[in-house]
This record gives sequence, structure tokens and C-alpha cells, in this order.
Amino acid sequence: MAKKSRGKHGKIPNDVYEAELFRLQTELVKLQEWTKATGARIVVIFEGRDAAGKGGTIKRLTEYLSPRTARITALPAPTERERSQWYYQRYVAHLPAAGEIVIFDRSWYNRAGVERVMGFCTPQEYSQFMRQTPIFEQMLVEDGILLRKYWFSVSDSEQLKRFRSRLRDPLRQWKLSSMDLESISRWEDYSRAKDEMLVHTDVPAAPWYLVESDVKKHARLNMLAHLLSTIPYEDVPHEKIELPERPAASSGYERPPRELSTWVPDHVAALRGDPEKDL
Repeated sequence: MAKKSRGKHGKIPNDVYEAELFRLQTELVKLQEWTKATGARIVVIFEGRDAAGKGGTIKRLTEYLSPRTARITALPAPTERERSQWYYQRYVAHLPAAGEIVIFDRSWYNRAGVERVMGFCTPQEYSQFMRQTPIFEQMLVEDGILLRKYWFSVSDSEQLKRFRSRLRDPLRQWKLSSMDLESISRWEDYSRAKDEMLVHTDVPAAPWYLVESDVKKHARLNMLAHLLSTIPYEDVPHEKIELPERPAASSGYERPPRELSTWVPDHVAALRGDPEKDL
């Protein structure tokens, strides 16, 4: 019997991907409700190469979650005032309270990556970061925070392919920055920085989990499935919701005439070629 095709280059078929993504997102909603019910605090760190697929995975992770419970933190470059603070201070301000999930789209590990490679920190600051980070994360874990750290790994050829795709796409050109372009010529420097970061900060209390991300859909499913497998959440019972019946009798309300309001023009009608009509 012939084996069923797994798709081009072994990629998961789209229908299988969509079905599994839906299942995982359903579980993420259960995780959200468990987090709220138990007062858990969850931190998920996304790090990795530029164009490694972090953003797409974060989008799928949070797509059906409430922004009141699960929020994304993507901090810009520090201000002059923030540069004078304790290095972790501006990140601590975004840590979750009870019943919250915080997703760091890049984190305090900027110091181990771009700051190290581009010379934005001193050797002393870098060495201090490597010494202090395991201690800092140990404190978070001991205080009850569920900390998960993911590094998205992409090959140099696939990264260059994605950069070229962004360059041609007017909707994604904004994703290309001077730092992204610099990373092309500094590939080995970033590789060495990542390896050194793992040596110092891949510790039992807060281990790193590496995600192979040359195939984005595979990376998304693998990462989401792993995250769910590491948290002992349960399906939280909730009361059954029933929609109330509309009152049968009218209370005498009448909607104001349409001409008294300013309506958005019917742009769709123009696209369909409908004859003009008055609102």
C-alpha cells in the first residue's frame, strides 16, 4: 500500500495543520480559564533570530485569548532614564499579577544578543548580566511564576529568504530594520552570542527550549503543544450560559431617523458597482 503524502518537502498538510492548531488554541483557552481561576502567573519568553517566526507563533498563541488575561509585551529601545535604572527594572514592571499571562516578544535577553553583538553594552554589563540572570529567574520561579523560555532557531538560508520576501511585500516591509540587515553580515557573531547565552542561562530552574523554525507551521504547532504540556492546567467548570428571550411586547422605543446620524460611506457598494443610494 502506498504511503500517504505528507505534503511538499515533508510539510504538514494544511488541513491537518488547521485542525491541530484549532485543537491547541482550544486548549489555550482552557489554560487561560485555569489561570484566572487559580491565580496562576505565567511568563512566556520568545527569543531567537530575526525572521525566525516568533511573531506568527505569538499571534496564534493569543488569537482567541482575552487581552485582559494574556498580554504581549514588546518593549522599544530603553530611554535615557531607563538606561540609568537597574537593568531588569523595566521588565519587572510588566510581570504578571495573579491570573495573568505575559508573553515577552523579546525580553531581558536583549543584553545577551543584540546588545552584546552590536556593542550597546559594556563587557562589564554583559558579564554582570550572565551572572545575575540565573539568580533573577530563580527568584521569579521561587515566587511562583511559571517561566517558559523559547528560542526560535532558523537557518541562515531560510532567514535570508524571509528577508527577501519582506522586502517585496508592502505589508511587511516595516519588519525590516537596520538591525535585521546587520544580522545578515553578523550571523556567526549572533551564533556565538546565543551559544554563550545558553551556557550561562540554560539552568534547571529556568531551562531554554529550542524550536526548529525553518518551517513556520511546524514551529507553531511544536511550540504551542510543548507549552501546554509543561503546565498542569485543568478544564475549569463554569456555569452554562443561556441567552435570555427578547421581550415580546414593545416598550415604545423608536429608532431615530437615519438622516440624523453620520454614516460611514458604503465603500463596498462602490467595489460591487452598485448604483448610488442615499443613506
